[in-house]
Amino acid sequence: MGRGVPVRGLALAGALALALPAVVWVCYGAHAAGVTFQIVAPLSVATVLVGEWITRRRPGGLRRQFALIAALGMVAMAAGVALFVWQMFLSDHDGLMTVLLAVYAGALVLWVVGRLVARAFSDLDRIRATLAAVADGRRDVRVAPTGTDEIAGLGRQVDEMIVRLDREERMRRELLAAVSHDLRTPITSLGLLAAAIDDSVVDEAKRREYAGRMNTHVRQVAALIDDLFDLTRLETRELEWTMERVEVRELVHDAVEAMRPAADAGSVAVRAHVNGSRVASRGNREQLSRVLFNLIQNAIHHTPPDGSVTVLVEEREDAVEIEVADTGAGIARAQRDRVFEPFFRGDASRQTPGAGLGLAISRAIVEAHGGSIWLEDATAGTRVRFRLPATEQGTT
Repeated sequence: MGRGVPVRGLALAGALALALPAVVWVCYGAHAAGVTFQIVAPLSVATVLVGEWITRRRPGGLRRQFALIAALGMVAMAAGVALFVWQMFLSDHDGLMTVLLAVYAGALVLWVVGRLVARAFSDLDRIRATLAAVADGRRDVRVAPTGTDEIAGLGRQVDEMIVRLDREERMRRELLAAVSHDLRTPITSLGLLAAAIDDSVVDEAKRREYAGRMNTHVRQVAALIDDLFDLTRLETRELEWTMERVEVRELVHDAVEAMRPAADAGSVAVRAHVNGSRVASRGNREQLSRVLFNLIQNAIHHTPPDGSVTVLVEEREDAVEIEVADTGAGIARAQRDRVFEPFFRGDASRQTPGAGLGLAISRAIVEAHGGSIWLEDATAGTRVRFRLPATEQGTT
């Protein structure tokens, strides 16, 4: 029944048809209330039915629909005024003045509504043109809305979408270029070594040496592919881990001791400081260790001999924060926003091994644990800090 008959609209019309005569009854008596009801009731029902037809059929474009609604309002107002003038037996002078005032008020309202609708459609046209340009491949276009209404909000969302799309496309291009670059070197080397081994001129000792080099390049390619696969699964939340209570103090101690040989080889001092007694989180120990290994390894690679790497653990009200700080060259301010992007390698990382996936994988693991990771301001070196939700003592 509600599908074919506008029940709510008719209920509203009925309520208005009763409310208006009630007010008139209080002010002018029963006769005036009865006349008001005879005029308002059929007029409100007819207006609701025609308005429902417009909203359901939606004839033409939005401009035509708004024009029909405006015309409906003018007709309803004109009919109401004419019927009141006729039923109340007003003088010609009073009737004419009433009609003129109604037309005057209606014209002003229509002008204001028209201006508002024109501005709204202008914003919609800009949004449509911007989206069409984006569909054609342009990323330098913006809606740039000036209002504060819902359409302006939609325009700002479109602009934000274009910025994100441009950034993601740029990152995808850089990703492809980085993968191609990082694969080209070992694959080229593998081809040259294979050709040398196949050459009968090379003796047996050289063949064994070349085979060892080929094995190194194969492991390098395999590690890159594994990191790419892991990063993809992390970002799409496809990995399922066994979650348990992790003592952060033990986690940091084990990671520091595991990385100490690499630090000693580079004459870099590595140490840990733990502040607080309730330093535990719920997570996957293996994956959180991977984050620490990545961060500490990066810090060691970027720290000159006789420098130091410090792993700091601090207890917060509802979280545990872990920081890995080094005394290296640091990261340029212009590059700070990109250090967690896949394959990004700053100026200080150009000569270090790796494909530039360590920080991207670390961010994905931390965020999968409900935490966050960022760069802290540092007067010297680099400070990478990440936060994990804390777990109360005894929680498993």
